[in-house]
Amino acid sequence: MNNQNLISSNLSEAELDLRAPTFAKVRKGGWWLRSMTLILVDTILLLIAWILAEYRLPWVGQYEYSSILIAVFIQIASLYFQGNYEPGTKRANYGNIIKTLFFAHCVILMFSVLYQPIEDMRRSTLIFFLLMSTSLVCVGRLVINISIEHLRKKKKIGCNPVFIICDSQDEEIVFSFIKKENRYIIAGSNNTNCLDRNNRQKTLETLNKLGVTEVFISWSAIQNRMFLCWLFQASGITLHLLPVELKAIYRDIEIHNVGGMTCLSFMCPVIIGQDFWIKRIFDVCFATLFLILTFPVYLAIAIAIKLDSPGSVFYRQTRIGLRGKQFKVWKFRTMRTDADKLQKELEALNEVKDGIIFKIKDDPRITRIGKFLRRYSLDELPQLFNVVIGEMSLVGPRPLPTRDVDKFSERHFIRQEVLPGVTGMWQVSGRSDILDFEQIMKLDLRYIENWSLWLDFQILLKTVQVVLNKEGAY
Repeated sequence: MNNQNLISSNLSEAELDLRAPTFAKVRKGGWWLRSMTLILVDTILLLIAWILAEYRLPWVGQYEYSSILIAVFIQIASLYFQGNYEPGTKRANYGNIIKTLFFAHCVILMFSVLYQPIEDMRRSTLIFFLLMSTSLVCVGRLVINISIEHLRKKKKIGCNPVFIICDSQDEEIVFSFIKKENRYIIAGSNNTNCLDRNNRQKTLETLNKLGVTEVFISWSAIQNRMFLCWLFQASGITLHLLPVELKAIYRDIEIHNVGGMTCLSFMCPVIIGQDFWIKRIFDVCFATLFLILTFPVYLAIAIAIKLDSPGSVFYRQTRIGLRGKQFKVWKFRTMRTDADKLQKELEALNEVKDGIIFKIKDDPRITRIGKFLRRYSLDELPQLFNVVIGEMSLVGPRPLPTRDVDKFSERHFIRQEVLPGVTGMWQVSGRSDILDFEQIMKLDLRYIENWSLWLDFQILLKTVQVVLNKEGAY
């Protein structure tokens, strides 16, 4: 029970991580009601098609009711996976509906032949059944779409409240495009400053108060801060990007046409954050197990440090972590006990171009055993304690000392929006060989914007390879 409480408390430390926000989990809007209505109507129409076909086709009468339900399920599932219940114009794509139902009929026929052979099946009977089902579904879909358009235009029922974020000079043209769509009500707008680090939380609170379900953002407003997509998705808000000077920026996007204006849509999932909590559970369990199994290694390193130079075994340094919160990072001591005092004298020898990070290749403060530990990154092993506590993750941007963070520009603070990691994109891309902080920042930003469980797994595997090859370590 105590272990379960420990893991639970450790996981809760990560609640403020950009990837695991707690203020909302479910996509906003009435999309689910429209989707369920379409599914219900399609199911009824398909059952009617089967009933009509039963009088036209003698062999259908041989089927049990369970077989009919399975066939309808196959048809509905095919329509679902082809996106015919998605919001927007997809559900009115009648060509796609006909193609999908034709595929579903082929699947049904295959099962019929394999599990209940049909005799005297003529081509005309198959064509009749295919035409009956597709016609009913398409007519039903048309009636529903016409009804929804009428309700939106006359009664403003079923319209989604949206918010626009763009430069003031672009506001009028964006408004004109969106107003062409009857399914949107513009709830408000703001300029690009509302996405700044000090304003974004207030902006999200405003969107939630207005009940906004979708946000349209101009490219100029969100360039170089695509990580904000997570914040909108966490609030259950679908994000549409109005691209200008478009470049590759994100994965899993869809192209939509809004009032004749092309935009990229970051569709908010129904429930988010599950991938991150899988990551946190893996972090805590792996770190705990690794600490238990490698205890003899820790003990051997501790003895070697004690024999090599006077001082403590561990070195704890203040680092800046999630949301700018200070914490003590654990490391095996690899330097003299007066290393922090000597750093001021060595600042002139710093090899990093902009001076944000302090790096010297032949640092005179490093001890003999310290060089060995750094070569194989063994000095980083105690940071697994930070992972168990919940202050760090196995993979993420490296936490930097207060001295480095004090030199940050505004754009650099994105690193503090996610849990820092024991290893990360920087470590597997050259480590200490990268002496330009802007290059480091680009690697961290690429990780944050493209984060996934698979990317974490790739970085962990790459880390093992980099450590064994002693790449960029000193």
